[in-house]
Amino acid sequence: MHYFAFRMLAMPILASLGVTLAAAPPNFSGSWKMNPAKSDFGPMPAPLQASSKIDHQEPHLKLVGTEVREEGERTFEMSISTDGAETTNQIGPLTLKTKARWEGSALLVDSKATTDDGDLVIKDQWSLSEDGKTLTVVRNISGPRGEMTVKVVQDKQ
Repeated sequence: MHYFAFRMLAMPILASLGVTLAAAPPNFSGSWKMNPAKSDFGPMPAPLQASSKIDHQEPHLKLVGTEVREEGERTFEMSISTDGAETTNQIGPLTLKTKARWEGSALLVDSKATTDDGDLVIKDQWSLSEDGKTLTVVRNISGPRGEMTVKVVQDKQ
């Protein structure tokens, strides 16, 4: 009888652990390099090269990115809190106020900045391939000059 009672209690607990483990958010840590063939910058010129290093210790994510364009190379840092807490980052002349949250296995990152021309709103959706080797960021940008969508696909190095 005790064995039967143990099984009756253990099965829902083990099942819920399985659901909990399956629902764990992906970890974006690693060195990443833009795959230009799979990326789409829409009306914007694509960078010649882009790479990023991500240190993701849930709920904190730190990104150091480097872009090479015809004008030269620029590096930026960004810290994000995946628990919805607001972070402030300085990217060039922009001060970004950012909030991020999980929606399933996708990380939704919403940023806002005020420019001389008006407000800029950036909405990112980060997703990791099942094998953990491809990071895709779909970025919707709205501002005084209109709206656009950019897709950046990065391969793990």
